Amino acid sequence: MYIIIGLGNPGKKYERTRHNAGFDVIDKLADKHSIKVDKIKHKALIGEGRIGNEKVVLVKPQTYMNLSGESVISLVNFYKIDLKNLIVIYDDIDLDVGKLRIRKKGSAGSHNGMKSIIKCINSQEFPRVRVGVSKPQAGRDLADFVLSRVSKEQVEDMESGFDKAVKTVEEIIDKDIDSAMNKYNG
Repeated sequence: MYIIIGLGNPGKKYERTRHNAGFDVIDKLADKHSIKVDKIKHKALIGEGRIGNEKVVLVKPQTYMNLSGESVISLVNFYKIDLKNLIVIYDDIDLDVGKLRIRKKGSAGSHNGMKSIIKCINSQEFPRVRVGVSKPQAGRDLADFVLSRVSKEQVEDMESGFDKAVKTVEEIIDKDIDSAMNKYNG
């Protein structure tokens, strides 16, 4: 069994913003595998289903980004899942729009949602899929930037990144994270 968490902020105001890349990937996974992400549990919207032969729980925390760990620790404790089967998908300003970086473990970097998760579960030992959203122009406020949408010229690259992130999650579940890193990193 896998718990797949997409990070973002709830509400119409934040839909399709850079910071909601994780939510957008969860929506694509849900559509592709006919999983309804519509139950409110563990401070999150969740949906249970299957990807291949594996049971999965798709999750969109509703705590707002900076408190994502509250939802994740509740899920980890409830499902008693091994952290190697917890996959977190989130935006990364250090990658170009639509590029992916897949890792088995690591620090939160500057990402507040990841800081919250690592603090709450007291571990950095879980897989993550980072989706590039690029850096703001010099002088632009970072919070304002990540809460904005990509330009029309970048939409295609962003959508391509979401599609690659879906394939990455499927590859992790079907084979393993090493295979996914070899295929989709960069």
